Amino acid sequence: MHIPVIPENAPFSESQRLWLNGYLAGLFSGAQGGPGAGSTGAQASSQALSAGSLRFLFGTQTGGCEILARNFAKDAKKQGFQTSVSGMETFTELDFSKETRLALITSTYGDGDMPDNAQAFWDFLSGPQAPDLSHIEFSVLALGDTGYAKFCEAGKKFDTRLAELGARRVHDRVDCDADYETTAAGWFSGLLAKISGGGAGPESPLSSTPAPAPASVEESGVAPAYGKNRPFPARLKTSRRLNGEGSNKETRHVELVLEGSGLEYEAGDALGVMPKNCPAFVEEILHAAGLGGDEAVMLPDGRPSTLHSALLESLDLKPFLSSLPEKGLSAEALTAPLRKLQPRLYSISSSPKAHPGEVHLTVGVVRYELNGRPRKGVCSTFLSEFEQRAGAEPRVPVFVHRSPHFRLPADPSVPVIMVGPGTGIAPFRAFLEERQTTAAPGKNWLFFGDQRRRTDFLYDDQLAALSGGGYLHRMDLAFSRDQEERIYVQHRMLEQAEELWRWFGEGAHFYVCGDASRMAKDVDATLHQIAQAAGGCSPETAAEWVTALKKEKRYLRDVY
Repeated sequence: MHIPVIPENAPFSESQRLWLNGYLAGLFSGAQGGPGAGSTGAQASSQALSAGSLRFLFGTQTGGCEILARNFAKDAKKQGFQTSVSGMETFTELDFSKETRLALITSTYGDGDMPDNAQAFWDFLSGPQAPDLSHIEFSVLALGDTGYAKFCEAGKKFDTRLAELGARRVHDRVDCDADYETTAAGWFSGLLAKISGGGAGPESPLSSTPAPAPASVEESGVAPAYGKNRPFPARLKTSRRLNGEGSNKETRHVELVLEGSGLEYEAGDALGVMPKNCPAFVEEILHAAGLGGDEAVMLPDGRPSTLHSALLESLDLKPFLSSLPEKGLSAEALTAPLRKLQPRLYSISSSPKAHPGEVHLTVGVVRYELNGRPRKGVCSTFLSEFEQRAGAEPRVPVFVHRSPHFRLPADPSVPVIMVGPGTGIAPFRAFLEERQTTAAPGKNWLFFGDQRRRTDFLYDDQLAALSGGGYLHRMDLAFSRDQEERIYVQHRMLEQAEELWRWFGEGAHFYVCGDASRMAKDVDATLHQIAQAAGGCSPETAAEWVTALKKEKRYLRDVY
């Protein structure tokens, strides 16, 4: 039995292909003899009992892998599998001696690190206490970004280690770049084919007959929902600079109108922004290559385009930042190595209860020099220069990215501690607005820092009002350049070790947002120090305490 999949060049959107591939996998693997075999409801029930168990284990930093795991589990259950979904942080609750199949889905955090909820599970599998897994079949779906040297490193490590522990790789690992939906759907359909007894992999052709095009909005009368594959053109209401005169930084407060979109978000979610490249940079590339821009090219998804439009709207120009193309290249040769331009995610800095119909962002604008040439961050300058680029009625293509892992406590009386220097304050502005509009009784403590208080105290007036109104009970500030010695938020945390320990004893939830490479690691190390200094813990006990906070979902990070 061969299970077909929808080809990538078929005239369907990524979400449509994902749904259709799951449907086809179930249609062809859920009934003996394939479609048309005449299975009755009773036969389908019998097959459901015989399909066996399939546990999805996910490791995630932003929630994407969890969404994939739950969607795939739902589809597999329809095909007769007894499915279950678990975050890797819950591994101690699982009895691996009773598991028979594992579908492991994980992202890679930063440049090669495990996601927060996967680290303890990885330590367990890497240590001497790791169990024999020779009775388990498995497959790994790895999500990553080829912009990092250690692309999909977490998934690769799990794939290798599970095999070392005796597990049998029933379907080869698949590594996904940032634009992962189609590749992930292929992995899923291939996995179902293998464990259902079919021999087809993700390369199996659907048919020699072209698939019919999906109905247009005019034909169906229903427009598809706005999302990643169809961003909503939001009206730009406000874009103002937050830094004072003389600051070394450019941080902007951006307000977008969502009315008519049907998009909903919660405090803690992120907003995806689909940018365009800088027109001046596109012209610089075309001039260097000696091309006019009217040349015809094919986009990564198979659609035709002019070269200028492709460079402006569809392709990631990162390879040209350090060195421009040489003259003599054809348009096809110029675009061939370029991958699809990806949306950027920004932590939302507003509560929908405080600002109905709107969404706010706190954007650090990136400008720098490379090899003597001025360069810009793609999306940050797209937003900061949008009015100049877009004309009288600027529209920003956006979608909501759910972050179910990064939420305020369900109990509004629980205290929260927030560490968010620089633009890391974004979700905590949203949290504080949420607590204020709902009159939540829980205490709130913010650690904020930046370069200079006079020029870089973001949202200082609003924070002062929250303090005066009884919704920001403590605020500790660290402005690194206001004194000779550099002081950062982790130093302020250590100064307040005793009080922080008391808050943790009251059940406080601890949140961190901002730079992953330095700040978040320094804050994590400081948390261990606080447990030792104020809690009297040994280094080993402090590490266990921090791990327990993560497992209890009381230590949550939104880092980048």
